[in-house]
Amino acid sequence: MSCCTPSGDRSADLPSPRPATLHRASTEGMVAVPAGEFLMGSQDALAYPADGEGPVRTVFVDAFRMDACTVSNAQFARFAADTGYRSGVERIGWSFVFAGLLPDDFPPTRAVVGAPWWRQVEGADWRHPDGPHSTWEDRADHPVVHVDWDDARAYCAWAGKRLPTEAEWERAARGGRHGKVFPWGDELEPGGRPRMNVWHGAFPQRHPTADGWYGTCPVDAFEPGGFGLYNATGNVWEWCEDLFSPSLNGQLRVTKGGSYLCHASYCRRYRVAARQGLPPDSATGNVGFRCALDMA
Repeated sequence: MSCCTPSGDRSADLPSPRPATLHRASTEGMVAVPAGEFLMGSQDALAYPADGEGPVRTVFVDAFRMDACTVSNAQFARFAADTGYRSGVERIGWSFVFAGLLPDDFPPTRAVVGAPWWRQVEGADWRHPDGPHSTWEDRADHPVVHVDWDDARAYCAWAGKRLPTEAEWERAARGGRHGKVFPWGDELEPGGRPRMNVWHGAFPQRHPTADGWYGTCPVDAFEPGGFGLYNATGNVWEWCEDLFSPSLNGQLRVTKGGSYLCHASYCRRYRVAARQGLPPDSATGNVGFRCALDMA
């Protein structure tokens, strides 16, 4: 289990997802990332060596396009309506929700061992982000969550796009700023002003919402990075195409960017070099994705 995203075996005895209908790819809402070299990874004091962040290496990436924002609830709803697609979580019937987002009178639920702030909630899925009492329509411009790696790839296929590689994601998130901790530089909050949606206060009990949000925020909140990406760090983890480690035989896939639950007291993975490995069938209330597209 990752420090801020639980995982569980959801794949047993599930029918295959309905194939998505391929659309002609549109570049609307995408930014162009130029070809070039960048320094990938980190070995500084904030890095997690066990995550494989290092060594810092020079990587060349061909030009490509990337969604400026993570895929929103409204966008995923159009995909589901067009194809009849049912996500892995919808077929299972439950997902993990951050306990702080549940109402005070919510019935008792099973907590995750070692991470009791995560609760197994029946009826939680992308349509009902906090459980059956909630609806995506109240946050149409927020990132879709409770989607696993297969769900993300199905959406990408429908849109005529694909998931980014880890190198593409990090190149785009850095925005041309080589070796920096965050998309905007090395300081967490320049001038004392929040630049991303992460946890503030003592986790998980206190969160004064200094950034204005408790849970997810709109996909275009805060200022974009150098290449025009919004919320590359914080808000939700983002699926990438790559294996987390070739030695793990495909069991884990890379997610990048951290989420609204990251806090320096227990998880510094809201940095551009940080990475997290999740089983492809993992889906929680803080994992989403954005699409990439080869440059025509």
